[in-house]
Amino acid sequence: MVTDLTLSALLDTARVVSIPTRTRFRGISEREAVIFDGPQGATEFSPFLEYDDAESARWLAAAIEFGWVRPPMAHRKTVAVNATVPAVAAEAVPEILARFPGCRTAKVKVAERGQTLADDVARVQAVREALGADGAVRIDANGGWGVAEAFAAIARLAPFGLEYAEQPCASVAELAELRALLASAGIAVRIAADESVRKAEDPLAVARAGAADLIVVKAQPLGGIAPALRIIKDARLPVIVSSALDTSVGISMGLHLAAALPNHLLAGACGLGTVALLDGDVVTQPLIPAGGELPVARPTLDGAALDRFQASPERTRWWRERIERCYALINLPG
Repeated sequence: MVTDLTLSALLDTARVVSIPTRTRFRGISEREAVIFDGPQGATEFSPFLEYDDAESARWLAAAIEFGWVRPPMAHRKTVAVNATVPAVAAEAVPEILARFPGCRTAKVKVAERGQTLADDVARVQAVREALGADGAVRIDANGGWGVAEAFAAIARLAPFGLEYAEQPCASVAELAELRALLASAGIAVRIAADESVRKAEDPLAVARAGAADLIVVKAQPLGGIAPALRIIKDARLPVIVSSALDTSVGISMGLHLAAALPNHLLAGACGLGTVALLDGDVVTQPLIPAGGELPVARPTLDGAALDRFQASPERTRWWRERIERCYALINLPG
């Protein structure tokens, strides 16, 4: 029973790693994570550094669930994934896309602080040109625009054939207002909610408000695969499963969530190809897309890689103390 898992036993399996990113992403150039080795296989705890303990505790619950509880039945053996294009200069786009072999869908980061709409237009145009007319292009603003700014930006970007705009505004009310404005203007770009689901006290508020056409879910921030599946069932909206710049261990958790979804709920290629943005990994066979897909698999830990990317004693101590605080806040799954 997982309820018998003590803090001491959990910490005994913990390895803290720090892996460089190939391109600065979300303002970071080193991705820190804790890798546990549970009876079901390797699992990951990697909330971003700025998250408080209450939010991070959900990530720890997810790590424990994936490492100590058998995952649900899979409906597929592979999952199609998208390329992720950080807020790079347009000329860097081909190099980024080359890291995602076979991917015919790309999610492009926009609304980066310190950049302009012209930068976003150039980046999205470069992605469209690289993928061709039959590729799918999404944008992700991470809540960086107000309603008027989002409307203007999406109107400029819509001619590139956007599949959807992910979290263009921060609040549910703003998303609902923007969605209505786009519809009234005849701009056929769907709205996807990410932070309004995974960082919200009420993850179903976005569905009740009619503020999104689909939702983006991540297993770690929602407390694990089982809690994510409950939210998806209650939201009754199409789903894209995504990651949070995880190692292949965390990506595996997302793949098992995506594999558990019936075909009518999975809305397209998932954002689970982000290992390609890391300059290293902790497993023997990193989960890098091949033919635009990833296998639904639990990778084997690579002891040499864990040693190579081992975090400093100071960072290891910081993470272990964080685990202790978060452990005190969670209810272990039975």
